Amino acid sequence: MARKSVHNCLHGTKYFCTRSNGMVAARLNYHSTVEEDQIQNQEWRETAFSKMKKWSQSLKELDLIGGRLVNINDHSRIFDEKLEKKMQAFKSTAKAFILLPSMQETMRKNLMDSSVDQRCKELEHFCKPHERDVLTVSSLTKVADILSISAQPRKVVRKKIGPQVTQHKIWTGALVEILNGLKSEIDQFLAQKRLSKEVRLSQQIAVGFLKFLESVMSHDPETSSWMRLTPTKGADSATGSPSPKWEEALEMCHDLVNCLSDETEFALHASKLDVMKEGLYQLRDVLIDKSIGYKENRHQEHLVQKRLTKTLGHSSKCLFTLLMYYLYGTAADVEVEVRGGVHVVGGGRKTCLYTGKILTVDEEEVVHDGVKQLDAAMGIFKFVWETAGMKGDLELQGHLWCVGAHNRSFTYRGNVYILHAINL
Repeated sequence: MARKSVHNCLHGTKYFCTRSNGMVAARLNYHSTVEEDQIQNQEWRETAFSKMKKWSQSLKELDLIGGRLVNINDHSRIFDEKLEKKMQAFKSTAKAFILLPSMQETMRKNLMDSSVDQRCKELEHFCKPHERDVLTVSSLTKVADILSISAQPRKVVRKKIGPQVTQHKIWTGALVEILNGLKSEIDQFLAQKRLSKEVRLSQQIAVGFLKFLESVMSHDPETSSWMRLTPTKGADSATGSPSPKWEEALEMCHDLVNCLSDETEFALHASKLDVMKEGLYQLRDVLIDKSIGYKENRHQEHLVQKRLTKTLGHSSKCLFTLLMYYLYGTAADVEVEVRGGVHVVGGGRKTCLYTGKILTVDEEEVVHDGVKQLDAAMGIFKFVWETAGMKGDLELQGHLWCVGAHNRSFTYRGNVYILHAINL
């Protein structure tokens, strides 16, 4: 039975090992087949494991988040193409090991020794090819699809979270978070003397955009800029010039996306700004009026919130971005390095969601950072599940893999995490 199970895991997967500049890269082709003895090739395992062990220490303070190389200590961006490719090769090779019979046996034993629900222990994990892919979640619809949430509960989720995540402070805060992240990386990029006309122009636009938002976010009745949905008599009484409106922000956002369209280093920021254009478009006729008072401003903020709540639907990536900022203070999408899957057990009374991440070393700070990433990713599924009022329990499992780690399981914020050692 065990041999048959392993064969089922391996079916439909093929590994190609190539040597380039002393590096071993494991590439997966899920549309091919492979014999069991090929994937267990001793030379392949020894060479790959040796490289991973060698690289682990040099990569231990780094990670790939959103496809970008970052320092795990402060999550600052690292612009080093060679190092980034090295990390990608490390992660890909580690994923290849997950499929090996010895690794599958280690995972089964670790599951049995953990506090995971007994019914979930008996099921296969990470055997299907897509379960080892990267998963990116950028909408509530994606979450609902994975959890098999039907249409009516989806409406409930949108109705409940809409008024919360479209608050004025959440809306402006998310925009500032995106722009500050972009500006910080541009400053770092230019400091390394990587000259680019488009990048420099993007820097100027981002600064102007942030100044615009600063005036919108001010809450000092003596100096603040207030929003209104209906036109004033045509000019700001203090300056005699027309009152600005959110359409200006929409134009700046559009210009930023265009400037960064060919700058691959900032593709993540460009895509996120493109997402936020949906909300900006809905507010394009909203004026920023310095002549109205605090009470009127609060009323206008409520109207803006109402408009966003009405127009941003369940599939809206903009709405999901606001939700992420509301829950975690970040505008980034959910990314899971090793997708995992969902098991429904006990006649539907329990649903088990499992995901995973590759670690460089088994050190406290690295393990903790990996656990926090998985916790945030799985947390959004738990949040949607509970908000939808789904019946039955949702159990969350986080799996971590590391070269030469000590096999163990532990609990973090009520969820079980299992660290699996990658060994020969």
